[in-house]
This record gives sequence, C-alpha cells and structure tokens, in this order.
Amino acid sequence: RMFHDDELEESEKFYVGQPRVLLLIYALYNTLVARSEMVCYFVIILNHMISASMITLVLPILIFLWAMLSVPRPSKRFWMTAIVYTEVAIVIKYFFQFGFFPWNKYVDYTKDKPYHPPNIIGIEKKEGYVHYDLVQLLALFFHRSILKCHGLWDEDEKGDSSSNKEDTDDELSLTGGRRDSSASLKSVNLAASVESIHVHFPEQQTAIRRKSSSSVSQLSHRSSFSSHRSKRGKCHETLIISHPAILFFSASYSVVKSHCCLCCFRTLQVYVPIRQFFYNLIHPDYSAVTDVYVLMFLADTVDFIIIVFGFWAFGKHSAAADITSSLSEDQVPEAFLVMVLIQFGTMVVDRALYLKKTVMGKVIFQVILVFGIHFWMFFILPGVTERKFSQNTVAQLWYFVKCVYFGLSAYQIRCGYPTRVLGNFLTKSYNYVNLFLFQGFRLVPFLTELRAVMDWVWTDTTLSLSSWICVEDIYAHIFILKCWRESEKRYPQPRGQKKKKVVKYGMGGMIIVLLICIVWFPLLFMSLIKSVAGITNKPLDVSITITLGGYQPIFTMSAQQSQLKDLNQTGFNAFLGSYRGNTAALQFLEGYGKEDITLADLEGNSNSLWTISPPSREKMIQGLLDFSAEFTVVLSWSIQRTLETVYPYYIKAPSDSLAKPIKQLLTGMYCRWENITVSLVKNVSDEGVREWWVLNQLGKRYKTSEESLELFIFSDKVSPPSLGFLAGYGIMGLYASVVLVIGKFVREFFSGISHSIMFEELPNVDRILKLCTDIFLVRETGELELEEDLYAKLIFLYRSPETMIKWTREKT
Repeated sequence: RMFHDDELEESEKFYVGQPRVLLLIYALYNTLVARSEMVCYFVIILNHMISASMITLVLPILIFLWAMLSVPRPSKRFWMTAIVYTEVAIVIKYFFQFGFFPWNKYVDYTKDKPYHPPNIIGIEKKEGYVHYDLVQLLALFFHRSILKCHGLWDEDEKGDSSSNKEDTDDELSLTGGRRDSSASLKSVNLAASVESIHVHFPEQQTAIRRKSSSSVSQLSHRSSFSSHRSKRGKCHETLIISHPAILFFSASYSVVKSHCCLCCFRTLQVYVPIRQFFYNLIHPDYSAVTDVYVLMFLADTVDFIIIVFGFWAFGKHSAAADITSSLSEDQVPEAFLVMVLIQFGTMVVDRALYLKKTVMGKVIFQVILVFGIHFWMFFILPGVTERKFSQNTVAQLWYFVKCVYFGLSAYQIRCGYPTRVLGNFLTKSYNYVNLFLFQGFRLVPFLTELRAVMDWVWTDTTLSLSSWICVEDIYAHIFILKCWRESEKRYPQPRGQKKKKVVKYGMGGMIIVLLICIVWFPLLFMSLIKSVAGITNKPLDVSITITLGGYQPIFTMSAQQSQLKDLNQTGFNAFLGSYRGNTAALQFLEGYGKEDITLADLEGNSNSLWTISPPSREKMIQGLLDFSAEFTVVLSWSIQRTLETVYPYYIKAPSDSLAKPIKQLLTGMYCRWENITVSLVKNVSDEGVREWWVLNQLGKRYKTSEESLELFIFSDKVSPPSLGFLAGYGIMGLYASVVLVIGKFVREFFSGISHSIMFEELPNVDRILKLCTDIFLVRETGELELEEDLYAKLIFLYRSPETMIKWTREKT
C-alpha cells in the first residue's frame, strides 16, 4: 500500500463489525446528509399541501423557479431567504392566534370555508398551526449546518470577492464584468442623471464562465464626471442662488429627478438580476446534457391516472365514487373532461419542446405551469369543489406528483436538452422486459400513431408522413426480431433436441388456460357476478289492477313500505318444506334466499271508486250471467286468465322491468293458482250512491280475517353499480364484445403466417437495425439529403428478397 494508517484501518474494521441495523441507520443518515436540500424541498412542499395558504405559497414557487434552476446549487441568498421567511411566517401566525381578532370568534363556522380571507392568507386560528413550519425551519437549519461543515455556505461571497480583485476595469468593460448585483447597484450615484446608469448584458459572442448562481447581474457606471461638466455645474449653482424663483423650480425638479432615479434604481435592482439569471440559464457556457423526458412522461401519466380514477375530486359534486358509474349512464362529467384535456395538452406541449430542444420555450412553459397550476389548485379549485385544498386528498396527491414533474423539468432546464433523440426509450436494450413493454406500448390505441405524427411534425426531415410511418414500422418490427434473436442466443436450443416440458407446459399450458377462460368468461361472469357479488333489489311498490272483460278497472291497489314484509328464517324453512318432492320448485328455490323474498300485503278494498257508466254496467252483468261464454280477467302484468285461476301467488321480479309469475311454484299437486272472491259494495247516503269492489284471497298462508291479498315477490340479484355497465349487455352482448373481438386478434396471430415468412424469419437483423439507426442519426445532424438516400436504400432492401437474404445472413 502506498498509504497505510493503523487508526483508519481499525476504524474501518470497527465500522464493518457493527450490527446491520446500526449500519442501516448510518446509511440512512448519510443519505439524508447527501440529499439534505431535497429534504428541505419535500418539507416545504408538504407544509404547503397541508396548510394551503398564501403564506406557504411563496417558497414552493421559489423552489421551482429559483432554487432548482440555480447552477450548480442554490445560493446562500436563497437559503437565507427561506430561513428568514419561515421565521417571519411563524411570528405572523403566532400573532394572529389571539382571540381579540374578530375572525377568531367564529372559528368553527368559518374553518371549512375555502374563500374566508384568513383561511386564504393562512392566519386562521387552529390547533397545531405552527408544527409543520417548525419542522420546515428545522430542516432548513439542518441543511445550513451541512453546507457549513463542507465549506459551501460562504463560497459565493469568496468567489465574488476574489474575482472582483483580479478583474480590472478594462476587462469589466469588455466582458460585462461579473460583479455582484447588489454591490454594483449600491455604487450608483443617485444624484446623477438617469442617462448615467448603463446596464450591460453579455452578448452571445462573448462566452464567460459562470462563477456562481448568485452573481447574475452586471452594472457599469461612471465613477466621475469630467472637469468641464463639473465647472458648468458650479456656474449653474451660482446663477440659481442669485434668482430665488428659479431656485424653487430647480429644487422641485431636483426632488422629482431624485425620486425618478430612486424608482429606476429599485426597478433595476429587481429586474436586472432576474433577467441575468434567466439569460445565463438559457445561454450557459457549459451544460451537462441529460435526458429526463421519460421520467417527466411517467409523472404526467401518473397524474393522468389520478384524474381518471379520482375525477370527482376536481368537480363541484363529489358523490360519484368512480368514473365507471358515470360512463355507464352515458354521461361525461365536465370536471373529468376539462382535467383530461388540460393534462393531455401539457403532455403534447412537453413532447413538442423535447423534440425541438428549445430551452427558452421550456423555461417559459415552466413559468406558466408553475404559476398557473398553483393559482388554479389553491384559488380556483377550492371554490369549484366548495372545500379547502387541505381536505381534498386526491387533489393533494395530484399536486405532489406534479411537484415531482416540476423538479424534473427544472433539472432538464438546468442541464439542457440532449442533442440527439434516437428511437424509443424502450428500445435501448434487447431483452424480454423491453420487448414486452414495447409491445404493450404499441397495443395502446392511437398512442403509436400520435407519437409518430408528433415526431414528424416537430422534427426536421425530408420524408413524407407515410414514409416516416413506414420507417417507424420497420424499426419496430426489426427491434422485436432483434429481441427474439438475442433471447435465442442467451437460451440456445441444441439442434435435434425436443422442447423441454417446462417450456411446453409453462407457455402452452398458460395459453390453453387463457383461451379457455376467454371462451367461458361470459358464463362464469354472469353466474358469479349475481350469486357472489350480487345485491338484493327488493321492490318498493307492488301494484295490482284487475279489469273484467275490458271494462272499467274494478280493482286497483298498491303496497308500499310497511305492507312489504320480509320472511324470517322460520317462515322461509316452512316455505321450503311445503315443496318437498317438487324437484322443479326446489331447483328454482335454490337460487334464492330469505332476503330475496318479499311478502306484499295488499288491502282487499280498492283504493278508487268504480266509476262505470250504466250501459257498460248492464253489458258486464249480462256477460257474467252467460255461463256459456268466456269472460276474461286482465291483470296489470298482462297475463289473461279465467276467474278460476286468476291470481298468481308468486311473482318473479327480474333485473329487467317485466315481472312474471313463477310457473314452477304454481304447477303440480303441491300448489295451484289461488282463488279470490270478488264482491261489489254499494253505499247509499245523502251524497248519492257509491260503489266499489272488494277482493279477498281464499288460500292465504298468513291468514287474516280481513279482506286482503297476499303476494310473494322473488327479486333477482342485480350487478353492483360499478359493474352494471358491463353486465348490462347480457351473455350475448359479452360474447359479441369479448369473445369475438379477442378471438379476432387471436385468429390474426395464428393466420397469415405464410405471407410474412420472408420478413419474419430473418436470422440476423443487425445490418437492418443499423440502417434504421443511421437514418435517425443523419436526421438529427441535419444531413437531409443523406436521409433520403438511406430511406431509398431501406425501401429497396424490402423490395428485393435476394438482397434481404444477403443482408440477414449470419456473420461468419
């Protein structure tokens, strides 16, 4: 060893010999120290998510538009701003907790109002008002201690002082001198004229190394005036003193002039550093190019999924539980539509900026998104949903993922876009994971087509859209073949050896089970969804209307609420026992439980008067007296029977609207249709003669002395609301939508293979893959003529089978 220290070696041995739990704690602490600034960002964002006020809104915006955009790291000025701002916020919140403020007297009434001014500002009285602010301050001081330990706390000031000592006045005038903005602005003579203040920004031709993120402004000023101008000034002073009137106007002018200079000074003090900061960001001298578009796209995708499954959290009415219940009713909620369109639009714009590689556009887009989303989430959304942001869990989750996207975008802006964008990120390696992910990506409807068209629109190329799509399709096809060839090399199959049983039963058995499940899925679904997951749909109203021979209805009655009774277990067992030996009835009753049966107790007295005309009354009497002719009774469920077997005791209420009598329970020797008696009651009073019909059931199970009717209703289970839109199609609908559609894809996989052998069975696709990659490369470098030549070569290759055979031979 070139260097050996016994103490260090003993320390290393002691550290390695510690328990694993303690080593894990050490590792977590070191990770916390290494990413202390990320801990501060997380705590600040978490505090804002929980508090959601204007006081806590400032620091998250500064994080995404200042701290994360600073190169190479946030300056001391930012951390001091965050610490001082947090301390001031704690003092302000503490001051407004006193009860003598008028809004603190009605806290219980105003605490849930999103637009109550104290709630918006963040000065409302509440329990634990300062807990997260204290945690935030603790995290900031922890990060400050870490920077001081590593000597990074005062590096900006040291760098600026050393550079100011070394730079001369001539170098500053030539390069625009990187002095500290505050020191330069303080040296400006406020008594001088506005024309004496000159702001110099570096031109694009003169590239300068960026010292630090804090020194971002330059000001040059004239240190002295010429002696000739000073003499003229003295002459003017003597003239002004000798004329009092002129002295008054001159003094007023001087005051106005000094105020104008002060305003210009304050404006420049704010504007110049900000402008210089973004100028250095857009025109860096050195940039560590990176590509985090995939992570930004994944963050946007997660936000898209949150919107789909939690769209109700972004609308006024939050009664709906999921999107399926709304779509099953053919309704598209406005909140869901707006959020989806906005999210999709931002993803398209982000893709366009990525393809154009414009950092300036990305900076503008970042500023608009940061201000727009924060304004919408914390000022517009609470008014739409009528609840505070801190009470909206789905919105908080969406905002947190969007903050991750903001951080990735800031990192992309700070490092710069890559100069080359070649292919899909899933095609960077050739293995099973990339193969299946890429094929899944291509199965998403319209995603491949949309990506291809967007790439063609925002990429410089001479190819037409059809030619572009052709190249993309060939590249995708060759990539899939390359993955299969690489898998064959990694897991070779010796020649003349049969396939192993693990492969045959693993792959083949899985496909067999999958096909069987697809074929029998509708039957299993319709059988299990109602028997296992079905819910009882009991009737709310049972109505009966009886009409004799087509005349005026003689009886109308309905049963609701207390007249609809449930069977207990004893009554249900007795009911089943009465059908012993009747196999058809018992088979029918197997699908029902006691909770599915409702006993309707209808009164025997009609609830309406019989208002029949005298001629119709006489005709009906004659028809009833004529025993040789048939006289029908029409029931409300459109079943016509003779008077002998007119009343069905048991009715089935299926999932549709048509109720039917249960034939299995109404036939055979054990049960028959029940008879009813019909009698006309006449009441003669001073008001006149009133008539109504009275019905009474003879064979009632629960016998009562009063005239009444009993009716058993068997309610079929219905699908849950979330699956109703799928089960509503029925078995034939599921066969048409599932079996036939999936069967079509499966048939395409097994048919037409012979027509694609010359393009599928390619032993070596490296040359074709390299040709596609060369097309992407020359397109990125701007060699558009060469792009046309290579594309023509690719087309010729697919048109010539002999050339394709030569190109795809194994290398020897």
